[in-house]
Amino acid sequence: MRRRLLLTLALLAYGPDSAPAQAPLVYRLAISGVVENGLAPYVARGLTEAAAAGASAVYLDIDTPGGRIDAAERIADAVGGSTIPVYAYVNPRAYSAGALIALSARRIYMRPGAVLGAATPVDGGGVKASEKMISAMRGEFRALAEARGLDPRVAEAMVDERVEVPGVNDAGRLLTLSTNEALRVGYAKAVVGSESALLRAIGLPNARVVTIEPNWAEQVVRFLTNPLVSPLLLSLGVLGLVIEIKTGAFGLGGLISLASLGLFFGSSFLVGLAGWEEVILLGLGLLAIAVEVFVLPGFGAAGLLGAAAVAAAVLLALIGGAPSVGDVTQALIVLGASLTITVAVAYAWIRHLPNSGRFSGLILRGGSDQSEGYIAAPARGDLLGLEGIALTDLRPAGTAQIGPERVDVVTEGEYVPQG
Repeated sequence: MRRRLLLTLALLAYGPDSAPAQAPLVYRLAISGVVENGLAPYVARGLTEAAAAGASAVYLDIDTPGGRIDAAERIADAVGGSTIPVYAYVNPRAYSAGALIALSARRIYMRPGAVLGAATPVDGGGVKASEKMISAMRGEFRALAEARGLDPRVAEAMVDERVEVPGVNDAGRLLTLSTNEALRVGYAKAVVGSESALLRAIGLPNARVVTIEPNWAEQVVRFLTNPLVSPLLLSLGVLGLVIEIKTGAFGLGGLISLASLGLFFGSSFLVGLAGWEEVILLGLGLLAIAVEVFVLPGFGAAGLLGAAAVAAAVLLALIGGAPSVGDVTQALIVLGASLTITVAVAYAWIRHLPNSGRFSGLILRGGSDQSEGYIAAPARGDLLGLEGIALTDLRPAGTAQIGPERVDVVTEGEYVPQG
């Protein structure tokens, strides 16, 4: 009896310990392609899911030529506020905004042949930003480096070519670190050539890696907020408005305009750039334009105010709530590109498309002459200066009663209501 009791106690003591321990979790987030506003929600979601799953670490798999600084700042803030360790794996390039994201991580690892740096802020046209913007970016890079015990001068040299770090770069040359250079100055913790090597380097060799993929909504938003796509959406939206004003009736142009502006503002709303204020301003602008097109003749004060409201809503949606000088500059460049595309396409549409064979069927070209039995009504110069009653609204054409006669009339451009 005593032996059986001792055996039972031994099994109870060793049974639970003999069960295999669950492998730790490491979450992988891909920072690939251009850094745009749609990338920040993906990273924030991934960090939240990793924390909820009890992950031991997260690593950012970085391969980017750069992108929007404000989007990179949002990602860096999310990484800095994470409750679990976040590591950066440069695989193989982290330029500009990508360098900012990498510096926000706890440690940086690089694969052989990788590069890190070249972070001078530029506007949408590739022109170097103002001194104010460069100074602000230098300060941000310096603060991130200091928080992680790295040489802040190296970080500043990535932003401003005037910063010289002896033994690292020469003054006048913007700093971009290779893998070996980053390792030598302490910016890279280690050189790792694979994911398994990275896991060993962070002390989790047996971890199970979970890759967070962008969901369909994040993929759509990333596409719509791409710097090349946004101007096209704006151009289509404005062209649709031009068509509506030209035709004076709601049709295909109006549908194209509503769809394009809806996609533009919807994507901006989802990434936090646009709020209800911008949406309301857009709605008021479109309403004013509709009143001008369908109620009032010509294109006057209501149309101009509506166009100004739409332009203001677009600009606010591009720069967000706390814009920097660079954000405003980039927004103006996007607006300029959209305006250029709109003017070029509108000119081609008005001047050339009606004469092309493919589009000539859209325009009525049939003529009416006397040989076919059509006789135009003669001009009634004898009625000039007489007063009458408008039988229909004159916009500016319509029908009027002048004396005993019912005649077709045209005003000099003003709107005359019936009566």
